Amino acid sequence: MICDKVIVRGGGDIASGTIQKLYRSGFKVLVLETEKPTSIRRNVSFSEAVYDGVTVIEGCKAVFVREVNEINKAWENGFIPVIVDSEGSLINIIKPYAVVDAILAKKNLGTNMSMAPITIALGPGFNAGKDVDVVIETMRGHNLGRLIFNGFALENTGLPGVIGGYSKERVIYCPWDGTIKNNRKIGDIVDKGEVIAHVGDKEVIAEIPGILRGLIRDGTVVFKGFKIGDIDPRLKEIENYNSISDKARCIGGGVLEAILLMKNKLKENKGN
Repeated sequence: MICDKVIVRGGGDIASGTIQKLYRSGFKVLVLETEKPTSIRRNVSFSEAVYDGVTVIEGCKAVFVREVNEINKAWENGFIPVIVDSEGSLINIIKPYAVVDAILAKKNLGTNMSMAPITIALGPGFNAGKDVDVVIETMRGHNLGRLIFNGFALENTGLPGVIGGYSKERVIYCPWDGTIKNNRKIGDIVDKGEVIAHVGDKEVIAEIPGILRGLIRDGTVVFKGFKIGDIDPRLKEIENYNSISDKARCIGGGVLEAILLMKNKLKENKGN
C-alpha cells in the first residue's frame, strides 16, 4: 500500500541512520543519490551502493538500481534500492507517503510540501510548516532529534561536535584543490602528524591520534575546505567505524516519530 513507501533524499552516514530505522520498521525505503556521492563515513553510508552495487550496514542490504522496475524488485526481495536521482524526479512516479530530505546541504535544494502527504527535512535550511511538515534538529546537544513544526533548526556553527575532547581537530578538511590519493584506509589507527592522504603532490596530515572512521573515496576530485576525513580519538571504541553513530540513530528515531505522528494527524483530519 502507498503509506509504506518512503523516499529518502541522500544516503550519507546521517541519512543512513534514518534509512536503517525506517527499513527495520517495515517501510519500503527508496534512496535517491547523486551520480558521484562524497560520503566520508563510507562503511556506514548506503550511498556506497552507487559505486559497489551492493552495501550492507548492520544487516540491512542496499542495492544499486537504474530503473523503476528494479526498485520494485528490490523491495520484493527485501532490499533497499538506491538510485541516482539528485533532482528527485522519481518522487512523482513513485508517489511515496513520505519524503525525507537527508541531503544535509544546510539549505533547501528543492524539497517542498507538495512532494508527498508527509515531508520531513534534517537540519538547517528548512522552514517547518512552510517548506516541509517537520524539521528534525541535527545539532548535537539537548535538542538532538527534536521535532520542529514551526520555524527552523539551529543554524550550523561550523564546529563539529566534541568527541573525546576534540572538536574541529578531529575533522579533516582539504586545504587545496585536487584529486585525493589515500595513504590509509577507514579503520586504521593513525598518529598525530601522520600522512593520511595526498592531494596532488601535497600531504594531508592527521591533527590528532585516533581511529580513521571516515575517509572520502580514493580518486575523488576535492576542493579547498571540502571535508575529506574524520578521526575518532576514542581508541577503546575501535569498532565504532563499522556501526551507525549515536547521532544518526537519534535523528533516525526522530524521523520515525515524525512519520507516525503525521500519519495519525492525517487520519484524524480525514475523520473530521
